[in-house]
Amino acid sequence: MALIEILMPQMGESVMEATIISWLKKEGEKVEAEEPFLEVATDKVDTEVPAVQEGIIKEFLANEGDIVKIGSPIAILSTDGAEMDIAQKPRENGASVEKKEVQVGKKQSERIIIEKDSTIKEKEVLGDIKLATATATDRFYSPLVKNIAKEEHISKEELDALEGTGKEGRVTKNDIINHLKKRKSRGVQFKSNISSLSPIRSAVEKGTSVPAPIANEEDEVIEMGRVRRIIADRMVESRNVSAHVHSFVEADVTNIVNWRNKVRDYFLNELGVKLTFTPIFIEALAKALQDYPMMNISVDGYKIIKRKRINIGIAVALPEGNLIVPVIKNADQLNLVGLARQVNDFAARARANQLSIEEISGSTYTLTNVGSFGSTMGTPIILQPNVAILAIGAIEKKPTVIETEEYGDVIAIRQIMTLSHSYDHRVIDGALGSMFVKRVGDYLEKFDDSRTF
Repeated sequence: MALIEILMPQMGESVMEATIISWLKKEGEKVEAEEPFLEVATDKVDTEVPAVQEGIIKEFLANEGDIVKIGSPIAILSTDGAEMDIAQKPRENGASVEKKEVQVGKKQSERIIIEKDSTIKEKEVLGDIKLATATATDRFYSPLVKNIAKEEHISKEELDALEGTGKEGRVTKNDIINHLKKRKSRGVQFKSNISSLSPIRSAVEKGTSVPAPIANEEDEVIEMGRVRRIIADRMVESRNVSAHVHSFVEADVTNIVNWRNKVRDYFLNELGVKLTFTPIFIEALAKALQDYPMMNISVDGYKIIKRKRINIGIAVALPEGNLIVPVIKNADQLNLVGLARQVNDFAARARANQLSIEEISGSTYTLTNVGSFGSTMGTPIILQPNVAILAIGAIEKKPTVIETEEYGDVIAIRQIMTLSHSYDHRVIDGALGSMFVKRVGDYLEKFDDSRTF
């Protein structure tokens, strides 16, 4: 009998556990490869989990509502095609199970169990994997919903009163977000409850070194939303982890501007793709990462992890003012049309809150286009666990000295932009950081304006 232990899959680099919301299949039912069979929730997202391969679900090893660590077993799948008898008799005394953990292909979310006989005790397969069970209530709430409710100061009574649109009336993320929008539209203002003590005395009593600001009667105190709190924490964490240094170069992108003006109507009308400057920047960045593979790394203590794949994260501004970073996987293997399609798709779905955890995880380098908001340059904070981030400034017409064969040095009006490179000085010295951003600039300046796509 070929049995596979299905493990709780990785849900993002910082996610350590997930809650089982519901099983989409029953024990004894067949599931196809890549078919969703489980709905889980983390403090960041609710999502469906696909089966790693075809088989019969022999047994569930965790219940709906259980909180399970990433990588822990959640189900047993029979892959020999035979229907399973769920109500099996206990193993007779003396029987044993031989377990052998192996990696099946490139999947890290499955392990083979080899049996000597045809029955398995739950404790022998799983041990005690139920790390915690959701508190018994009249209504189930996912970790994401509970986290939003906590951060937005939504009471249990207020949460219970919400009408849910999810399965069996479950409150979804969209339900609670819509509720917050309605609540905020009523003009709720928060008054400061800060101590009337002097700032210095208050800071001393709180054990802080910086006095807390005092809100006056006419001031409006706005609680940070959940996403903004996450961004704030991660930015401070990145500053504490990485020693940030910056290098800058200017690039003459006149050829790129002229070429885009020439072909963008064709891209839109014939290919159905809006051509922005971002995919062109990504193409140059991917080439430079191939030239300097030690920029495509992460740090683990005193170890350097050299990444084989070039996965470029692109910062996307959301309508409410927050940021999200979808990731173009294997960016060096895509042509300009493919890059443009992915950039447009990610940007649209990011603003509609439709990106999955997988689509915003796994970046090895990050690009942010501050020029789209009019900034000529910026010093962005590194997105962990990357070691660098490149900011693209606004393209401006400037008088520039250029060399010509016929007239020598002349002054001409050219399209100029600034590239700002922030990198981790723990592992990247100024020479490498500067040469890398210079190489990106070189690729942009040498862009062939007679090229096809």
